[in-house]
Amino acid sequence: MLKRFCREKTALAGLVIVVIFVAAGLLAPWIAPADPTAVNVEHKLLSPSPDFPLGTDQLGRCIFSRLIYGARTSLFYALLVMAIILAISIPVGTLAGYAGGKLDNFIMRVIDILLAFPSLILSLAIAGLMGPGMTHLLIALAAVWWIGYARIIRGMVLQIKEKDFVLAAKACGASRFQVVFRHILLNALSPIMVLATLEIGSIILAISGLSFLGLGAQPPTPEWGAMLSDSRPYIQAAPSLMLFPGLTIMIVVMAFNFVGEGLKNAVHFQKTGGEYK
Repeated sequence: MLKRFCREKTALAGLVIVVIFVAAGLLAPWIAPADPTAVNVEHKLLSPSPDFPLGTDQLGRCIFSRLIYGARTSLFYALLVMAIILAISIPVGTLAGYAGGKLDNFIMRVIDILLAFPSLILSLAIAGLMGPGMTHLLIALAAVWWIGYARIIRGMVLQIKEKDFVLAAKACGASRFQVVFRHILLNALSPIMVLATLEIGSIILAISGLSFLGLGAQPPTPEWGAMLSDSRPYIQAAPSLMLFPGLTIMIVVMAFNFVGEGLKNAVHFQKTGGEYK
């Protein structure tokens, strides 16, 4: 599967971009040219220069440094939200799909009711009730986004548990624990990984969007969505203030989508056994 993934040029390009941004976030204290929160009104709205590669914002802060440190916030919380979503949805979806019966019906009816509300709107309402802050934003997103994942994982489990190798494992006396973890979840791991990779971009957009509305990162924390929000009054005088964080969000989201598409193609080829083109 790794070889097939490496043949996807767009997927490799996306992976390189993701690695660059992750490395930039981890190495931010060493590669950022300036303190991202240092205010110096004498340097406000400067054009790009050797000292400030992308110029400065309305408070004289280095835009390039804030973008680098913003990668820490945006990517870290996106990955953390995804980890929490999977930690909730995998057990719930597996339990519903494997147990079946009344328990499955009860879980799915609860999920159907929650799915009746738009995910982003429900997250916005929860974050608004809890108040601004990245921790509250994380809770709001994780509390809503696991629902759709649980439904998809339940469908995977329903398909896999009817396979011959699962029935053979049961006939050989394998315990429920062995059947679920060794045979069902391990075979569902690849599709779940693809789904998670494809959805990280959506989570980054959600975090940036809610931060843009003031419900996420609070000043002076550098975060891409918050940077977009702060630059709104200067859209005509200094459009680059919105351009750079907007492009950063677009590039990172596209990179994760490319990686997810590459993984999906590799996994699909592995399952179908078809000829790679």
